[in-house]
Amino acid sequence: MSRVRNLRVRPDLLYVASGWSTLVTDVRGRITGVGAQGFFARNTRVLSTERITVDGREPVPFSTATVQGHAQLSYAELGDGEVLPSRAAYLAVERFVAAGLRTRLTLFSYAERRLDLRLRIRLDADFADTSEAESGRRIQSGAVEARWDPAGQELLLTYRCDGLDRAVAIRVQASGPIRYVDGGFDIDVMLSPGGVDLIDLAVEPIFDGQRLGAPAPSFAEPGDTAGSARRRLTAELARLTSTNFDVTAAWRCAREDLAGLPLGEPDGPTAPIAGLPIYQEIFGRDTMTASWQAMLAGPTMLADSLRLNARHFGRRVDDWRDEEPGKPLHEARQGPLSELNVNPFTHYHGDWSTAPDFLIFLGQYYAWTGDLDTVRELLPTADRALDWIDRYGDRDGDGFLEYHRRSRGGLKNQGWKDSDTAIVDEHGQVVPNPIATSEVQAYWYAALRHAAGTYAVAGHPVVAARLARRAAALRRRFHRVFWLPDRGCYAMALGPDKRPVRSVNSNDGHLLATGIVPPRIAPLVADRLLAPDMFSGWGVRTLSAAHPAYNPFSYHRGSVWPVEAGTIGLGLARYGCWEHLHRLAEGMFAASALFAEHRLPEVLSGLPRDDAHPHPGVYPSACSPQAWSASSVIALIQALLALRPAAPLRTVFVDPHLPAWLPDLVLEGVRVGGYTVDLTVRRRRGGRTSIRARGDRIAVVRRPTRQAIAARRQHR
Repeated sequence: MSRVRNLRVRPDLLYVASGWSTLVTDVRGRITGVGAQGFFARNTRVLSTERITVDGREPVPFSTATVQGHAQLSYAELGDGEVLPSRAAYLAVERFVAAGLRTRLTLFSYAERRLDLRLRIRLDADFADTSEAESGRRIQSGAVEARWDPAGQELLLTYRCDGLDRAVAIRVQASGPIRYVDGGFDIDVMLSPGGVDLIDLAVEPIFDGQRLGAPAPSFAEPGDTAGSARRRLTAELARLTSTNFDVTAAWRCAREDLAGLPLGEPDGPTAPIAGLPIYQEIFGRDTMTASWQAMLAGPTMLADSLRLNARHFGRRVDDWRDEEPGKPLHEARQGPLSELNVNPFTHYHGDWSTAPDFLIFLGQYYAWTGDLDTVRELLPTADRALDWIDRYGDRDGDGFLEYHRRSRGGLKNQGWKDSDTAIVDEHGQVVPNPIATSEVQAYWYAALRHAAGTYAVAGHPVVAARLARRAAALRRRFHRVFWLPDRGCYAMALGPDKRPVRSVNSNDGHLLATGIVPPRIAPLVADRLLAPDMFSGWGVRTLSAAHPAYNPFSYHRGSVWPVEAGTIGLGLARYGCWEHLHRLAEGMFAASALFAEHRLPEVLSGLPRDDAHPHPGVYPSACSPQAWSASSVIALIQALLALRPAAPLRTVFVDPHLPAWLPDLVLEGVRVGGYTVDLTVRRRRGGRTSIRARGDRIAVVRRPTRQAIAARRQHR
């Protein structure tokens, strides 16, 4: 098979971000006015074009790169440096992103004589919503009014659109005089031999009268909330090394991406955005899922993600936003289409998985940290989640949670797979609502179990016992109704007629992760997940390749999601399905090696891993970096170690099984219960894996999971 390296997602673009702001340029660092390029603040494009010319000609960029995730540096040529006598002159373009954008232009000369140059900078803003810029389809309409203030050397572009108060101020500083002519700045520059001249542009959005300042021109992290969060995560997140280069590189990239994606919200500064360039917003389940999968690397993100989600629970019945009291947030954007109520996404609650996820991840947070104060702080929010599920989750009283959409602008599907065509029957027809998807029932089961634990430690034993009984009953009921013995898998969902949707899909991996699958059945489920129609060689397809609706480049009908690999891997480890886990993990780490910097994108295609397909490609609009693709790398390592924290006991339980392709790994700085432990894991001759821990206050105990022991006994 041919060797592929440095595959890029969105190969025509570069982007850097900080908090709610993103800069998208072409690969040469230019904002040309094409496609999704521009500077976006709060999901609004406040700079759509920046055209720089010197003496009427565009400089030719020859070297462009991102720096520290929030900055960019580009070098361009103005004259031929290979000709003598030399007339060489160059332009460096430095960009720094925070709430606003700082661009510093440095012209420097190696010519033998003085150069007199005219620099022209033309700027435009269209105030497009992120989704409009991404799709190229404009929905809103408004005029942009320009006003030049020569005294302050500032251009104010104001968007005239009823219902919006948005503008952008562009302040220019230069050593020479600045003239504003025909929508651009003319600046005369005199460069003596060896001389340097600087021009500074501060792009500062103004939303509802609030001016968002441009950062200082420094490649060091800015001192705002997002910059502070990035510094904290960079210091906290655990490090991994291995003689397997691809695993080491994938972990390093995942660690850097997770440290680089915090939204910087006051109530949850390290909670990550979903991904770049288009998902720079608050996502309920995405934020928590990425933070949970990354717990082996550090706990701070999950604490912040839980608090951020707690602040956004629903407060009233609002059909437009699919909101109900106690229903968690699906997403929150600040773009023009949301502010104008064209869509309901200023705060949209159309999701059925986030409420159980909140309860699961609160329990997981306690297991990792033993932080009872935070559990007690968030217990009222857990009460609200439980109350919402009881009041609204199962409206027909059949014992399962079924979602339904009320908002005409909302999402049809409100489980893990939320695209409109994700849930299809065995004939390829879209299943109408209401739908009870299998993974939502599994999340509900795990939520009941974890909530029982958190309520018990918080001093509510009666509530805990009741929740535990409900979990056991749901487990029995679920298997009886959803199991398809003729297919060796569970139904994808129950449709509105309560009949099983018999489509083979990836949801079963989520079921394994929650523990709802009986141990005697787990090996059959694992076999089905890793069968050729489901496992592409890179990862598990969202829908079987044998299904009539299969499309390898769709969002949820046959594509491969790295985030699922993390969850599925933890499920396979739970039941001791090591051979299956090793195949899955090898596929994911091999996939990471295809991409530049070993960065797993949001979605891979479902094409098979064979000689005809040297690489699988990606979903056409995939994000990269994506927080929960990064976290999947951390989760897969946790799965290979079968590592389960018990912080209140100052204990970590492990059952490591390294494959031949991963002979060793060293983890430094794993945090459990406020203490840190370093782990050295090696695969010995014969396949047995040894583990050595360094850290006085944490006991590392080798013990298989309860489900793995039960599965082994039943299949002897």
